[in-house]
Amino acid sequence: MNEQVFKGKKKAAQSGHGLLKKKADALKVKFRDYAKAIAETKSGMAADSSSAFFSLTQAEYAAGNFKQKVSEGSMTARVRVGAGIDNVAGVKLPVFTYYETGAATDNASLGLVGGGKKIQMVREKYSALLQNLIKLASLQTSFVTLDEAMKVTNRRVNALENVTIPKIEHVLAYISRELDELEREDFTRLKLVQSKKENDLKEEKRLKDLAEAEAKKAGKIVAPKKTGSDVDMTANFDAGDDADVVF
Repeated sequence: MNEQVFKGKKKAAQSGHGLLKKKADALKVKFRDYAKAIAETKSGMAADSSSAFFSLTQAEYAAGNFKQKVSEGSMTARVRVGAGIDNVAGVKLPVFTYYETGAATDNASLGLVGGGKKIQMVREKYSALLQNLIKLASLQTSFVTLDEAMKVTNRRVNALENVTIPKIEHVLAYISRELDELEREDFTRLKLVQSKKENDLKEEKRLKDLAEAEAKKAGKIVAPKKTGSDVDMTANFDAGDDADVVF
């Protein structure tokens, strides 16, 4: 009974190990994809940042210092960050997205005197830079979450592979040894019982032969004991007791 229970546990542990191994492989593939995307995004961030700040300098040179006018506006957000979830092999990864609210652009009159084109270029470059920043934040957050999930999954895989399954196999080996030992004990016990029976038969025959020999020496004839096949069953019946049968 216990052997069947532990065999079931071993099968379940091996199935779980296989599934966790597949999950770990899938997470590794996604982990490499995120690492590659982060590297590519970061490589372009330096050029985008320098281009955006240089365009701001050009706009200030062409239109003057317009930061004060921008800060005096209503400051209604035209861009927001949306949060979502991406499921990768059962691991929920946070995903950030860039979307525009559709709010009206304040300070649209900036640059009417001069530098309007430069200010519009600043808007476009900083919008592109913001999109890349949100994308990078999403990738790095998912990267960290995926790294933690990989560590947990690998620990579980190693625990099943190096601790749980070997322990169950050790218990099964112990049960198998005990069952073999019990089988050997039963075999030895049967051999002893059979040997004792044979010795008893030999002793009984020896005593019988000894009694016959002593009887012959004393001049007595020892009649052999009749068995069931040698007994005359008709000796106990008298034919004269039966009535005549008339046909």
